[in-house]
Amino acid sequence: MTRSDPRPAFYRFPGEKKAPLPFSSEEYDTRLMGLRSAMDATGAEVAVLTSMQNVAYYSGFLYCSFGRPYALVVTASGSVLIGAGIDAGQPWRRCHGEALTYTDWARDNFWRAVAHVAGQGRRLGIEADHLTLARREELESFLAPAALVDLAPATMEQRMRKSPAELDLIRAGAAVADLGGHAIRAAVRAGTREIDVAMAGRDAMELEIARRFPEAEYRDTWVWFQSGPNTDGAHTPLTGRVLQRGDLLSLNAFPMISGYYTALERTMVLGEPDPATLALWEANLAAHEYGMSLLKPGASCAEITHRINDFLAERDLLQYRSFGYGHSFGILSHYYGREAGLELREDVETVLEPGMVISMEPMLTIPEGRPGAGGYREHDILIVTGDGAENITGYPYGPGFNVID
Repeated sequence: MTRSDPRPAFYRFPGEKKAPLPFSSEEYDTRLMGLRSAMDATGAEVAVLTSMQNVAYYSGFLYCSFGRPYALVVTASGSVLIGAGIDAGQPWRRCHGEALTYTDWARDNFWRAVAHVAGQGRRLGIEADHLTLARREELESFLAPAALVDLAPATMEQRMRKSPAELDLIRAGAAVADLGGHAIRAAVRAGTREIDVAMAGRDAMELEIARRFPEAEYRDTWVWFQSGPNTDGAHTPLTGRVLQRGDLLSLNAFPMISGYYTALERTMVLGEPDPATLALWEANLAAHEYGMSLLKPGASCAEITHRINDFLAERDLLQYRSFGYGHSFGILSHYYGREAGLELREDVETVLEPGMVISMEPMLTIPEGRPGAGGYREHDILIVTGDGAENITGYPYGPGFNVID
């Protein structure tokens, strides 16, 4: 940008009326208070949060990057969203607090806007697991921090513990997933493609989200519906494979509400399952039910994992286990976010507490060429309570409902 160029590096977008956010202003103020407590504990004077999950969690705005950086700058007295000019007034309308818009007229205008709010030479809180090497060099050049403090673990810990308002939204998401599951089941028939079945479930969920949340933004709801050999992986994308009688099927419905992810996953069979398929399915269902019985306050993720491992080992099935047995829910997606401190894995020692939300989702994968080949997976969402866990997934599991004639 030359001296004669009148265009600014950043500016405040002309004031518009704020749009309704997923949560109240009081909810966001409480979250920011928790962040400031973490900043005080580490000596951070200002925080520059850059991930989709944390910007959304503390401001309500879920950005669409398309290669452009975004940030939420949090100080002791305020929070300012730094958004790209291509989004015009959306960041201001959809955020709690203030917003600055940076322009594309000169490289690094994003960092000029961040420095305007954060200042230079300060002890700076960052997300080390999100800041790339290139972005870190830019940060150090423009902000010249006295020190860098990693706030990512503390923010993840805060997100793991849900507020009553978050629990209400997650319950709604689970109900939407159930509805999507029924739409998917109704669309299953021999001769139909995977993608056709998936679209039926996705459309039903998006319509239900719009009905329940008429003032929200709608994005990112999706379905993975897998059949036959495509069931072997949990994240196998949709294909045009045509369903055939005898197919093992995997139903995966994922509604997204204002960045909050919920899920429903079920094993199904089109037509009568063969004995090997039925035996493996029922074994995984037994592990699923056993795992759900273990979800209660005071139990550690590692302890639960080892007990399910023992359950499967006794049945000579542990070698077919595919991944961890469950994970946290909240602001996360298949392309951003993860509360890795609350996963049912051998190496996670987190102890369950009331208000945490976690899935139980054991999966067995039998290699192609063996009896019952394919993937078997069930998935329920549970809220940890004072003395156990509340299962908020209502869609039935097992052959009694999920063998499709």
